Amino acid sequence: MAAMVLAATRLLRGSGSWGRSRLRFGDPAYRRFSSGGAYPNIPLSSPLPGVPKPVFATVDGQEKFETKVTTLDNGLRVASQNKFGQFCTVGILINSGSRYEAKYLSGIAHFLEKLAFSSTDRFDSKDEILLTLEKHGGICDCQTSRDTTMYAVSADSKGLDTVVGLLADVVLHPRLTDEEIEMTRMAVQFELEDLNMRPDPEPLLTEMIHEAAYRENTVGLHRFCPVENIGKIDRDVLHSYLRNYYTPDRMVLAGVGVEHAQLVECARKYLLGTRPAWGTGAAVHVDRSVAQYTGGIVKLERDMSNVSLGPTPFPELTHIMIGLESCSFLDGDFIPFAVLNMMMGGGGSFSAGGPGKGMFTRLYLNVLNRHHWMYNATSYHHSYEDTGLLCIHASADPRQVREMVEIITREFVLMAGTVDVVELERAKTQLMSMLMMNLEARPVIFEDVGRQVLATRSRKLPHELCALIRDVKPEDIKRVASKMLRGKPAVAALGDLSELPAYEHVQTALASRDGRLPRTYRLFR
Repeated sequence: MAAMVLAATRLLRGSGSWGRSRLRFGDPAYRRFSSGGAYPNIPLSSPLPGVPKPVFATVDGQEKFETKVTTLDNGLRVASQNKFGQFCTVGILINSGSRYEAKYLSGIAHFLEKLAFSSTDRFDSKDEILLTLEKHGGICDCQTSRDTTMYAVSADSKGLDTVVGLLADVVLHPRLTDEEIEMTRMAVQFELEDLNMRPDPEPLLTEMIHEAAYRENTVGLHRFCPVENIGKIDRDVLHSYLRNYYTPDRMVLAGVGVEHAQLVECARKYLLGTRPAWGTGAAVHVDRSVAQYTGGIVKLERDMSNVSLGPTPFPELTHIMIGLESCSFLDGDFIPFAVLNMMMGGGGSFSAGGPGKGMFTRLYLNVLNRHHWMYNATSYHHSYEDTGLLCIHASADPRQVREMVEIITREFVLMAGTVDVVELERAKTQLMSMLMMNLEARPVIFEDVGRQVLATRSRKLPHELCALIRDVKPEDIKRVASKMLRGKPAVAALGDLSELPAYEHVQTALASRDGRLPRTYRLFR
C-alpha cells in the first residue's frame, strides 16, 4: 500500500521516469502529441484556415413563420407551417366528438377512435397500413376529445403524397367490418374496466366534473362509451354519425414541415370530389347546440382502501374536484384565465420540484406546504369554443374531507383578492416558457395549427400569444376571478364521502368573503 502511495506521489510530482522524459524533451515535444502541431497558435474563437465556410439555413422575414391556409372548393381547409427537418407531421382534424352525440347513442366517438387506421378500400388490414408507413419511417395515431377528432401521421417528408392518400382513405373509406367492430367492443370494455380500477382518478374525475357542470348537454355528455351502449353500436349507427359530421366543411388537413403548395396539391388529389364510404347524402342532424353551464354535483361512493396493491399500498383517499365556469378560448379573457390557472398551479405532494415545476404557485405555497395531510391540490383549465371550466382537484384522507373542501373554497375566493406583482410576473413567465418549450416539438405545432384553424380559420403565432400574456395586469386577474365566482359551482366527489359537505354549503362558502363553510353542529357523532 505504501509503495502504491509513493508511486502515485512521484507521478503527480513528476519525479519518476515519465517526469524526467518530459523535462528532457521539453514542453513543445509534449504539446506536439497532445494538441497537434498543424495550427499551434489558432484560438478556439477563430475559424480554422482551409475549412469551407458553413452555410446556415435562413428565413426571409417573418412571413416564413406564418401559417398558410387555403380553402378548397368543397370547404375543406388546408393549413401548413414551415419547419426545417427531414420529417413532417400531417393529419386531418374533424369538428366531431362526444359533445355532438345528443341525438345518437353516446360512445360513438370513443368507438371511432379505436377503429381508426383499420382496413379501408385500399388497405386490407391495419398491418398493411403500418407496413406502408414504415417504408417512410412513419407512425400513426388517432385521438378524440369532446369536440375534436384527430388522425395524424409523422413520416419522412418525401412520402407526403403516400401519407395524405392514406389519411384520406382511413378517414373517408373505412370498411368497419363486423370483426373490427367486435374487437373494438372488447377494447372499449377493457378500457372502461381499467378506468375504474386505476389508482389515478384524474380521468374519471374529469368526466364527472364535466357531467356536473353541463348537465346532459354538449361537453357534459360522456366522452367514454357507457357499458350499456357497447353492444348497441354497429356499422349503421357509425355510418349515420359519419354522414353528418365527417364532412369537408368540418375538416382541416394540417401539416408541419411540408411545402404548402405540395400539401394543397395532395389535398386536391385525394380529398376533393371523393365519395365517402357512407355515401354523399346531405347532413341533416348536425347538432349546433351551445354549451349550457348548469353547475351541480356528481358523487360516486367507492371503497378506495384497496385501489393500490403491493407491499406498501397507497393510502385510502377521497378525491374532490370543484369547478366554476370560465370562458371559451375565443373570448378575450381566455389569456387572463390561462395566467390565473398557472398562478394557482399546484400538484401532488410527492413532486420532486425543480425549475419549472411551479413550487411557488399558490396551491403549493398556501395548501400543500401548510397542510401536510393533503396529498394533492392541482388547478386545471378546460376551454372549448363556447365555454370553459376552471377547477381544482384535491385529495386527502376521508376523515379530513370537510377541512379540505374549505381550504379549496378559500383559495377560490382569494383569486379575486390582491394579486402580488411578483407572483403574477412569475406565472406569466412560466406560461410563456411552457408555451415556447412545447412548441419546439413538431407534433405539438401540428395540433396547435390544426385546432386553431379548425376553430378560427387562422392561427395566432407564438410571439402574438406571448404579447397577450405580457399584457395581463393584476386587475385583469381580479376581474375574471370575480366574474367566475358569481356562478354556481360544479362539484365531483369520489371515494368515502361520509364527511363531504352539502352542495349548498359549498355554494355558500364560494359566495362568502372568506370562503369558509357554514358551521354545523351535531348532537351525535
